[in-house]
Amino acid sequence: FFIMSIRITPTAKSRLSEVDFDHLVFGKVFSDHMFMADVDNGQWNEGSILPYGRFEVAPSMSALHHAQAIFEGMKVYRSVDGNPMLFRWHDNYERLNVSAARMCMPSVPEHLFWEGFSKLVLLDKAFIPSMPDTALYVRPVYFATEEAIGVKASRSYRFIIFTTPTGPFYSEPLHVFIEQHFSRSAEGGTGYAKAAGNYGGSFLPTRKALDRGYHQLIWTDARENRFVEESGSMNLMFVFGKRLVTPALSPSKLAGITRDSILKLAVHHGIEVEERDISIDEIIEQYESGQLKEAFGVGTAANVAHIAQIGYEKNGKEERMILPRAEDHPVATFLGNTLTSIKLGLSEDPFGWVTRL
Repeated sequence: FFIMSIRITPTAKSRLSEVDFDHLVFGKVFSDHMFMADVDNGQWNEGSILPYGRFEVAPSMSALHHAQAIFEGMKVYRSVDGNPMLFRWHDNYERLNVSAARMCMPSVPEHLFWEGFSKLVLLDKAFIPSMPDTALYVRPVYFATEEAIGVKASRSYRFIIFTTPTGPFYSEPLHVFIEQHFSRSAEGGTGYAKAAGNYGGSFLPTRKALDRGYHQLIWTDARENRFVEESGSMNLMFVFGKRLVTPALSPSKLAGITRDSILKLAVHHGIEVEERDISIDEIIEQYESGQLKEAFGVGTAANVAHIAQIGYEKNGKEERMILPRAEDHPVATFLGNTLTSIKLGLSEDPFGWVTRL
């Protein structure tokens, strides 16, 4: 890669001593520094690394009015010899620019992304936790900054990367509810992009599910509310008999990098995989016949999250499918443990997913 001359301003006082690494929660504490770069009329500056902190925005900043904002989620792991292990960073970079194109934003140059990301991780290497089920979560965020409220694409943008040492996203097997009234995304929309508005629009129906005792929703297609799509911040997977079945990708679904990793590992280890439409009725039929063996979500934040119950409405009444205990999910457990072992450098990486810094 082209080596950039990134200006680094180290923090005057590290917050490392304030981090309780034995009790990390997701996304609540932040590392010492962040990378920031701006683009105006297609011209990028060199970017800089500076202490993590607030910055001023104008009330007329375009992103606040028109949601021209996208983000990514990545993780860095600590290897047994203490080095940072970057997992599929280039796939996250490419997906960021897929989202940028959909939101009419300039592409982020690869050398800028890599130099900012890698130098930031090395600078804050001490924040990478080493306990099981922990990692340094990396959040690139990219948003419009032009001071204008006309309904048009911005001429200026800011790209930031910051990091947070984090523990498990979910601490227990999930209870999820199949949502058939609200929609997360539709064909032709922004569902395949990591656009900020996709998530803001999910909060109300998710809150309604939380009030009913669920952790998350399973979203269905916007046309018929018949086929399952995603679950919160995760892609969905089911084990029907001995087959691993997952909804096929479409413009209304996010192409999860963990999803792709799990599917590639499954095929590599001889597990039968199907990517296709999955209806609510089929899930119920598989459950009632005893063939729904496992259900789980996969994502960067969640890793592999076991699903314990699936709620749904039938004839105006709430029903629940009670699944086997997480310890009785051999497929999800095996694939999750195998993926984690690769991320930590403990086993062979047949796909070249891991980059050591």
